[in-house]
Amino acid sequence: MKILFNNLSKKSRQRLTLSIAFLGICSAYGQEKQQDSTKVEKLDEVLVRAVRVDAKSPITHSNVTKEALAKRNLGQDIPMLLNFLPSVVTTTDAGAGIGYTGIRVRGVSSQSTNITINGIPYNDAESLGTFWVNLGDFASSTESLQLQRGVGTSTNGSGAFGASINVLTDAISKDASGEISNSFGSYNTRKHTVKFSTGLMNDHIEIAGRLSNIASDGYIDRASADLKSYFLQGSYVDDNTLIKAITFGGKEVTYQSWNGLEDLDKLENDRTYNTAGEYTDNNGNLQFYDNEVDNYSQDHYQLHWNQRYDNQWSTTLGLNYTKGQGYFEQYKEDEGFDDYGLDPLDFNGDIINETDLIRRRWLDNDFYVINANANYKDDNLNLIFGGSFSHYDGDHFGEVIWAEYASQTEIRDRYYDGNSIKNDLSLFTKANYRLNEKISLYGDLQVRNVTYKTTGTTSDLVEFAVDKDFTFFNPKAGITYSLNTDNDLYFSYARANREPNRTDFESDQTIKPEQLNDFELGWRHKKNNLSFSANTYFMFYNDQLVLTGESDDVGNPIRQNVDKSYRIGLELEAIIPITPKLTLQPNMTISANKVDELSLSFDGESQNLSNTDISFSPSLVAANAIVFQPLENLQMSLLSKYVGEQFMSNTEAKSSKLDSYFINDFNINYTLKTDSIFDAIVFSGLVNNIFNVKYVSNGYYYTYDDSWSNPGSIATIEGAGFYPQATTNFLVGVTLKF
Repeated sequence: MKILFNNLSKKSRQRLTLSIAFLGICSAYGQEKQQDSTKVEKLDEVLVRAVRVDAKSPITHSNVTKEALAKRNLGQDIPMLLNFLPSVVTTTDAGAGIGYTGIRVRGVSSQSTNITINGIPYNDAESLGTFWVNLGDFASSTESLQLQRGVGTSTNGSGAFGASINVLTDAISKDASGEISNSFGSYNTRKHTVKFSTGLMNDHIEIAGRLSNIASDGYIDRASADLKSYFLQGSYVDDNTLIKAITFGGKEVTYQSWNGLEDLDKLENDRTYNTAGEYTDNNGNLQFYDNEVDNYSQDHYQLHWNQRYDNQWSTTLGLNYTKGQGYFEQYKEDEGFDDYGLDPLDFNGDIINETDLIRRRWLDNDFYVINANANYKDDNLNLIFGGSFSHYDGDHFGEVIWAEYASQTEIRDRYYDGNSIKNDLSLFTKANYRLNEKISLYGDLQVRNVTYKTTGTTSDLVEFAVDKDFTFFNPKAGITYSLNTDNDLYFSYARANREPNRTDFESDQTIKPEQLNDFELGWRHKKNNLSFSANTYFMFYNDQLVLTGESDDVGNPIRQNVDKSYRIGLELEAIIPITPKLTLQPNMTISANKVDELSLSFDGESQNLSNTDISFSPSLVAANAIVFQPLENLQMSLLSKYVGEQFMSNTEAKSSKLDSYFINDFNINYTLKTDSIFDAIVFSGLVNNIFNVKYVSNGYYYTYDDSWSNPGSIATIEGAGFYPQATTNFLVGVTLKF
């Protein structure tokens, strides 16, 4: 439930923006290759320059190309396609990578990962999280993306406290083309995609688009997903001008599966069991409500104008509006009238104050952004400066659409109703300066002001009034030293400040913003086709907002301030050619993630814990891809992932422990070139978890005081829920290109 309500909140985000960027070239699974320095930067790439870095930057990053995404793009969400990048841990509620999915980088949740699309912030303005379920098949419209670890260069949107993911949508195509893609697999999964491009008409204008439908029954019982999405862009380009009008979005209907499993016997013997929608009918029979769903639509409208004035100056303007609207629906048994503002009923002296009912909890949001950047570039200096302003207006309300005993309700009555307004203004300047042939300097200064105001009531019918104003100064600096043509050393420092989210304020209105000081020290080596990099990070927090593992009554994750905490780690990654046809692509992260001191109450006593693990932060994460290409048009890959044990609480409670797991996937791609109707036919196959491992990648932990049921006693009850992931499953697909 927590995930859904957050999801709804986030979905409400809308954006107006402008940006600029650099695109790297990647191997099949995300490892960066050397960029050709003679390559002329495409105008498309300029759209994300403000939020991206290049291969020589002192920022730790990985680039992923369209070609790399396409090899495994058979219906799963973008987080699953990034699963084998360094320091990444992914999870999915429905168990098979379609529907509600999440990504953590360096142990940090999605609420601390800054997401932009063409430089436009995508994170939800209130929850700060990201709901990829609203972007069904978005990988099919992605030209490239860059994952930055640490604070990175998050210029627009909420600050990054673990990572940034910067997405660039499809580039302009000179040639007309079409594409039909269909895939099928386990759990009745299917994906259908149609794409087209007119190519450049009259050498200046292109229209391109995509329609997609992804559906799956899910690994977990009834955890179905029906994701309909679209992407349409019209572009004008000449030697110095690029104008893009883009609209994308879609509608998702997913059966709820965010409850997880608290019954350990079921986790062992009936791990696909789903408690969502469960109720007992009048005859005492167990039933499941057939419409226990999340139903949400989100539409984005972007306008980008990039203008190049000469060889040195260019500007970019971006505007965005996003409309989000939807609800989640639940069947609830024996609900108290007081919880819905209803009056008790008197039937011939019998007082009725409870009822079975069906409720919908709505979000209706509008989000606007405007970004403007200017760029000066010569042989030694690359300077970008600009600003961004966003406005979010979101309504939260609930309706009872059916009740066994309806009391005084009328159709479309709102039993709670609230509104939130959030404004976000940021100004930044950043520069790369080549001091000499050996040394390059990097600097980035940002000032960000956030105002957040709420009115009305929460879903608990409690008045919710927040009026906060935050001003943050976020400096960044770094240096890159080239030992020779094959080796670079780099060091960077970045400070980030970030405001609490809506759920934080609901649980504690005295909660404080968090601050991160991030130090990165690394070495990059590349010679011919061999590359290796090592990066050490030191992330020191003040008042870090860490997940407690608990959830509120609608499933939103609860966080708390921790005075002092840190994450220290070593990241290693490489591309190792064994033969011209066989390549290894390993990566590994070893880390320590600790809370210096934590105060809590347990069984009525105050306790102080020190040096405990931060929740959801495994100390070892490793991955490897063995890529075998016996023919130019045939590639096979064995993809391996290890995630060490982790705790879902900050107290290292035994009941909150998630065991380590090691899984392997197999991916195959074959391209058949033809001279007939189609230019090429691409066959793809993916077998996930080939060794049928029964593992859990996510969950929640909670405690509560049970003294109310045992007057005079003090008892703290612990509990945990787990999200089982799919055993062996497969996807196969065919793409027709013409």
